[in-house]
Amino acid sequence: SGRPRREFLHVDDCADGLVHLMIHYSDATHVNLGCGEDLTIAALARLIMDVVGLEGDVIADPTKPDGTPRKLLDISRLKSLGWTPSIPLPKGLATVYAKAPFREDLPA
Repeated sequence: SGRPRREFLHVDDCADGLVHLMIHYSDATHVNLGCGEDLTIAALARLIMDVVGLEGDVIADPTKPDGTPRKLLDISRLKSLGWTPSIPLPKGLATVYAKAPFREDLPA
């Protein structure tokens, strides 16, 4: 349906968050590493279409299950340690797409 919500974190933010935790945290309690924001899968598909310059509609297959309705981490403990992600999803997608080695093989 495109309605399930998911959270996405750029790999560079993930690495930065892990380094931050190694420096600033030694407790036994777990810490969630994420961005603390989610969006629908349909919104993600439209965002990717915008980034790659694709026009059209997002069409869901109603015969497929949605899975878990929402997956969103509580990152309050990480924020209290002074870390927040710095790469917004649109910028991260655009950066990854611009560097993709397969782009030369795509039709114009």
